[in-house]
Amino acid sequence: MKLLDKELKIPRLVIAGATSGVGKTSITSAIIYGIKKRGYSVQAFKVGPDYIDPSYLSAISGNDTRNLDVWLMGENEIVQSFVKNSASDVSIIEGVMGYYDGFGGKTNYASTHHVASLVKSPTVLILDASRAARSIAATALGFAKFHRNSRIVGMILNKIGSKKHEKMCRQALANLKVPILGSILKNSDSDSLDIDKILQICKNVPQLPKVQQKKFKNPTATVAVAVDSSFNFYYHDNLEALRREGAKLKFFSPVSDKKIPKCDLIYIGGGFPEVLGQSLERNTTMRNLIKKHAEEAECGGLMYLTKSISFGKKKYKMVGLFDAETQMTKKMTLNYTEGRITSNCLISGPAKFRAHEFHYSKISNLARDAKLVYDLKIGEGISGKKDALSEYNTLASYCHLYFDSAKYATKLVSKRV
Repeated sequence: MKLLDKELKIPRLVIAGATSGVGKTSITSAIIYGIKKRGYSVQAFKVGPDYIDPSYLSAISGNDTRNLDVWLMGENEIVQSFVKNSASDVSIIEGVMGYYDGFGGKTNYASTHHVASLVKSPTVLILDASRAARSIAATALGFAKFHRNSRIVGMILNKIGSKKHEKMCRQALANLKVPILGSILKNSDSDSLDIDKILQICKNVPQLPKVQQKKFKNPTATVAVAVDSSFNFYYHDNLEALRREGAKLKFFSPVSDKKIPKCDLIYIGGGFPEVLGQSLERNTTMRNLIKKHAEEAECGGLMYLTKSISFGKKKYKMVGLFDAETQMTKKMTLNYTEGRITSNCLISGPAKFRAHEFHYSKISNLARDAKLVYDLKIGEGISGKKDALSEYNTLASYCHLYFDSAKYATKLVSKRV
């Protein structure tokens, strides 16, 4: 069922939060479910570099969720990717953090509001009403007036304590003349989301420019991608970029498989290798095979390629491709990163780059002659603001790259031909 001619308009909506933790993912999932129950297909998007929330949205929508991150992708690529991937009846975009939170405090750059502005989408703001009644209106007014075009066209009240509490909040918000599209009681399975009104808002949107679809090359190389319970953090755009540049993708499990698909390159993404460290250690056949291939590895993949992972009181033997060890920590490292690739490596020659890092580990006992090819201006990396171990035609970093921000996929596939 098509709501509107896709060449003219893309029915769409941003679901934003006043802060982190207000229930964006749960409510976005409920909205997607409600729209699907009315017979429409939904394409979900997630603002920011997150891997976990998109997995929930994918499960509900039945389509692979796409990330929209201005820092990684750039403004033009945001619009290109959104238009290209909005092939369903409705596109729903879940925001990140608070609505105006982005790269820094001076501007809204890389915020949910920035993305909403780029794709010209109306926004519904979720408010946590658990500790306020009349005061919720002051918060709502601040968000509506903070930017000259907030794009906020509706609000959802979450964590309502009672019917009396809901009535007080609605009375306080009445003068704002912004419709309340739902209220959700605390510790309750029921809600009152106005899906029909939400669909009307989705349809009342301006046109977006048409984009030219990128041509796919004929397959010239095979890339084996590690996908299982330990390794599953991949941007769908990155996998598509590899296919577009001539890669045939084959998937395998470092946890359970005893062989690697015949391939020219292995791609090991992020995940939680420490959780199934014992299973990865026991699969000695796979660990030995991994050593013999060229690889692109990120975060969890980097950890797997070191000699060991220490997690709690346990120490698990890993591949040992790099003379280093991994230790899990309680400290979270979360940054957008920016720097320079200092020498030729698997994905690029010397060039500037942007990425992001997110992990609870550190690399220790690094060999003195280890070659690190990323110099970071912003971010932490592996050691001393340097990242990306490069050795044996393998590149392994904490940084997660967006392949279409440069010609990374082209370089990976062409080097294997």
